[in-house]
Amino acid sequence: MTFAPFKLHPRLLEGLKEMGFARPTPIQSDAIPPAIEGRDVLACAMTGSGKTVAFLLPVLNHLLAPPRPAVTGTRALVMTPTRELAAQILEELNALAVHTPITAAAIFGGVGMGPQEHAFRAGVDVIIATPGRLLDHLKRPYASLSQVQHLVLDEADRMLDMGFLPDIKRVLKHVPAKRQTLFFSATMPKPILELTREMLHNPATINLERKSAPAVGITQAVYPVARELKTSLLLELLKRDLMNEALVFTRTKHRADRVWKYLTKAGIAAARIHGNRSQGQRTDALSGFKTGAYRVLVATDIAARGIDVEALGHVVNFDVPAAPEDYIHRVGRTARAEMTGEAFTFISPDEMDDLKAIERAIGKSLPRVTLPDFDYNAKTVAPLEVPIAERLAEHRRQRSVARERAKQTEQKQRDQQAQQQRQQPRSAAPFSTSTAPSTSPPKDGSKRRRRRPRRGNGRGTQQ
Repeated sequence: MTFAPFKLHPRLLEGLKEMGFARPTPIQSDAIPPAIEGRDVLACAMTGSGKTVAFLLPVLNHLLAPPRPAVTGTRALVMTPTRELAAQILEELNALAVHTPITAAAIFGGVGMGPQEHAFRAGVDVIIATPGRLLDHLKRPYASLSQVQHLVLDEADRMLDMGFLPDIKRVLKHVPAKRQTLFFSATMPKPILELTREMLHNPATINLERKSAPAVGITQAVYPVARELKTSLLLELLKRDLMNEALVFTRTKHRADRVWKYLTKAGIAAARIHGNRSQGQRTDALSGFKTGAYRVLVATDIAARGIDVEALGHVVNFDVPAAPEDYIHRVGRTARAEMTGEAFTFISPDEMDDLKAIERAIGKSLPRVTLPDFDYNAKTVAPLEVPIAERLAEHRRQRSVARERAKQTEQKQRDQQAQQQRQQPRSAAPFSTSTAPSTSPPKDGSKRRRRRPRRGNGRGTQQ
């Protein structure tokens, strides 16, 4: 099946052809027809399934339908959980709409509001936004969503996990009730289902009963290894060229920094991306990884749903994720658009319970693999991560040292002031030019006439 039966605008078909899309994925085949008809859509769709095109094509097709509105204004809003995903959707939209007059902008935090304000004032056709930054703009008089006709919620369950549900409900107050809503979520927990009942009207439902599972083209394997040897194992896999490039996930920002530092010191071109990195740093890291400037990108789960790298061969779970859904989204960064890829998970003994939860969720046991000629009994010089108790103790020590230094500085200032006062000559009057009247008699022996105060004239004293 091709895209021809969908009766899309010819210029959109040109964009699809240039992007190399010859036939729709299953989610696209199911979601595009009812969306083009103007119906609401409720779809359970995993990352890598092609859902971005599934909601962009119907929206763009409606925006191109004549007549074009005489008054400019944003007519479509896409809400998404992360900056990276917003930027990715904008990139894909621009590629699809390259032969059309449609304009779009991404609205997210970590960058200046000036260019985003300009997008609102110019009335771009499509805004792709994270909820928090969007609400920041909606407090200003220039931002309006009153002309929105199409609303898309992408990765709704992830927005729930990140605490955006109240923000989403606040944004909905700015959007017309009469609109088309396309709702995409990888899972359907109870709060999400309740939200869909508030937002959707007689929706076309797709894959709601489908069990969460990684894409078919992903080869999964588990590497049992001691926690202290994970960095050595990762480096060995890279040195033996068993992975050309890899997206490596850690649980914490601190561990991501340590893994990045270890690889860089070993001569591996690596970058990192997590919540403590500025938007510019995150953009540069992702761009460099896509172009091949970096062989490894170390990331926390903030990137699990926002990285779209063409033909990414390997994903490495350096740490086992706490939630099975996070595992599915991590490994879903490879084998996208019906391609193939490999996902390796490093498992230490204390992570076995998390691994069992993942295997129950995907309905199968993952194969255990060992790397030949790798010394699994090696002793590490230093652990990858300082235990939290030691980090807290060091933090308290540093604060104690800082307080002691502040006390010493304050005492030194008091001593200097006291010394300056002692050095002042005692014979000198502190205020030798006093203007107070003298009470001593005149030197010529005459009596000084006492000046009487002037009396008021009964009408008040002039000030």
